[in-house]
Amino acid sequence: MNHDHDIPGAGAVRLSLPSSSWADALGDVDGVQVEVWDGTTPPPDPAPHVVVPPYVVSPDLSALSEAAGVRVVQLMTNGFDGVLQQLPPHVTVCNAAGVHDASTAELAVGLAIASLRGLDDAARAMPHGGWSARRRTSLADRDVLVVGWGGVGRAVARRLEGFEVRVTAVGSRARHQDGVQVHGSDELPALLPAHDVVVLACPLDDRTRGLVDAAFLAALPDGALVVNVARGPVVDTDALLAELRGGRLSAALDVTDPEPLPADHPLWTAPGCLVSPHVGGNTSAFRPRFVRFLRAQLELLVAGSEPGNVVRAGV
Repeated sequence: MNHDHDIPGAGAVRLSLPSSSWADALGDVDGVQVEVWDGTTPPPDPAPHVVVPPYVVSPDLSALSEAAGVRVVQLMTNGFDGVLQQLPPHVTVCNAAGVHDASTAELAVGLAIASLRGLDDAARAMPHGGWSARRRTSLADRDVLVVGWGGVGRAVARRLEGFEVRVTAVGSRARHQDGVQVHGSDELPALLPAHDVVVLACPLDDRTRGLVDAAFLAALPDGALVVNVARGPVVDTDALLAELRGGRLSAALDVTDPEPLPADHPLWTAPGCLVSPHVGGNTSAFRPRFVRFLRAQLELLVAGSEPGNVVRAGV
C-alpha cells in the first residue's frame, strides 16, 4: 500500500459492513468506527476507510469509484475476479483466503462421495418410492488429482487422507511444499489419464480460464469424475456437456458457467451431473472465521501496518 494513502492512525479508522448483523458479530474493535453500508446506495460521507462488500461473487462496487476516502476493500470471498477493474488504483484489495478453506473442502469431498455413490439418484427416487440398488464406485482406492494447491486444495487433500485414496497435487508451478511433491500445471496432460477423480480448487485467472477444455476432459479415463469448487469458467461448459451426454464422464459442480445457472440450462438435466448452488463457503463456519480474520486485519490497520491477504496494493 502506498503510504501516501495509508489508513489514519489509532482512533480514526472508519469501517463499513454490509449489514447490522455483521456489525453485531464484529462487536467493538479499539480504534475502529463501524457503520452499515451495503453498497447499493451512495457511500456514506465521509467515506469509510475500509469497505467490506456483501458476500457475493463479483460484487458491484461501482458506487466506490468516486469515494476518494476509501483505502481498503476487504472481500468476504477467496476469489476476486471482476473486482479490481471496478476500483481506482489507490484502493488496496484484500481477499478472505483461509476463511472458507474448511467449508469448501468438506463440500468438495461431499460432492465426490455423493456423485460416486449415487446419493443424488437416491434422493430423486425417494418421492416415488424408487428402490434401485446397484453397485457404485467407492471413493476408497481412487486416484485423486487436486488442481490448485492453495488453502482450499491443501484442505481437500487433508480431508481425503482418511478415505484411502491416492492424492496427486498440482499447482501453478512444480515444487516441494511441506513434504508434498506438487506438480506444475504443465504436467497435467501426462497426469490426467491416471486419475479417476479431479478436484478443481484453483483461482480463476488468465491461466486457468477454460483450463478444463475438450482436450483436458478427453485425457481422463472412462468413468472419471470432475469436481469443481473453484470458479465456473475454469471449465468449458460445452466441452463438459459433450462428455456428460456421451456418458463417459460425470461431474459434481458447486460452481458453473454461467452463474447462477438458468433454470433451463442443460447442465441441470445432463446425465451424471450433480449441481449445488455455489455454497462451498457459505456455512455456519463462515461468520466466526471471517470475524476473527477481520478483527486481525483491523488491528493491523489501526497500528498503521499493512493488512494481510493483499491481492492488489494501492498505488
